[in-house]
Amino acid sequence: MADLSSQSQLIPNLPDDIALQCLARVPRSHHPVLSLVSKSWRCILSSTALYTTRSILRTTETFLYLNIRVNSTFHWYTLFHNLIFTNPEKPRKLFPLSSIPTKPIGPAFAVLGSRIYVIGGSIGEIPSNNVWVFDCRFNCWEMGPRMRIGREFSAAGVVNGKIYVMGGCVVDNWARSMNWAEVFDPMTGLWTALPSPIEVRDKWMHASAVVGEKMYAMADRGGVVYDVGGGEWGSVSKRLDLGWRGRAAVVGGVLYCYDYLGKIRGYDVKEDVWKELKGVDKGLPKFLCGATMVNLDDRLCVVWEGKGRGKEVDIMCAEIKVWKDEDGGLSGNILWSDMILVVPNGASIVQCLAIEGAGHACNELSSQMPSCLGCITMLWLSLRVQYMTAQIQILAGNF
Repeated sequence: MADLSSQSQLIPNLPDDIALQCLARVPRSHHPVLSLVSKSWRCILSSTALYTTRSILRTTETFLYLNIRVNSTFHWYTLFHNLIFTNPEKPRKLFPLSSIPTKPIGPAFAVLGSRIYVIGGSIGEIPSNNVWVFDCRFNCWEMGPRMRIGREFSAAGVVNGKIYVMGGCVVDNWARSMNWAEVFDPMTGLWTALPSPIEVRDKWMHASAVVGEKMYAMADRGGVVYDVGGGEWGSVSKRLDLGWRGRAAVVGGVLYCYDYLGKIRGYDVKEDVWKELKGVDKGLPKFLCGATMVNLDDRLCVVWEGKGRGKEVDIMCAEIKVWKDEDGGLSGNILWSDMILVVPNGASIVQCLAIEGAGHACNELSSQMPSCLGCITMLWLSLRVQYMTAQIQILAGNF
């Protein structure tokens, strides 16, 4: 807490270390209100100390991040739940984040910790080896370590804390052939070539997913699977290839996607069979245009383009609890479904990602919320109670 020594105490008459632990327990949706209390609070809410403490206390939260393309511009948003000062009938809303400095077409995406990696993509119709990194804790972009070769429409996935990327390049020379697949180690900050057999080196990849220690990537014809643990390459099964449509998500070891018949189906890797997700038909539209999925805290989150309204279209979102039945089937229960954003016609959903321990958006949110003495007082009392509880636990431990 040395970085706070030059400032006033976070909470009068409380040690800053204890005050920090109190603040770390407050849900992120309350941060905009907390930031109105004082300059020192606003500072600590955007510090690494807060997120380190939240990680230690295991009070981090998982948030949905959404990338939407409007014309040739890419917009990033994050979804907030149960916001105070909002319409109680609309407790969820997407809030805008800072935009990526460049406009790559066809990049791949990966999440490591609280960072989003935007990998490659073409700039001026030339495949790029750039890697942009968005730190969700502090809402800022920075250039990451570049890949060995440029890529567009490649596949990316995270296994055991490392990013694996494959495809997205024409294998027309030695360099591209040897670097058709690469792996990034965040500990060293380096990309290294991943040896791959010639027969798996397709150019374009349109979908990818990680199940256990295996990364699946779908190409124009068939697909490839890489077993990270065993270091083995292979082809995906014909059943997986025929049933995989669009962007998929893995929940509980099952790969879910939205098929062309308007059904959400799950692929059981062990049984090599697709199964329809039952129990969700009545709560969702017949067809989900532009549907994309992500695992959000072991729940299936689905985002799609809803009804058009003149020159605008709704972005819809639903969160589904999924499980395996006793007979081996798949069932789901829609926890909530709501409109979360309105965009111009012609906009499209590029990607949705789930980030654990994601950070602040005080600048964006506090400007949209009025100061509320009553709510601040309520939070203040809550923090005092948390402090007293912590003190009692400390005293109990001493005895």
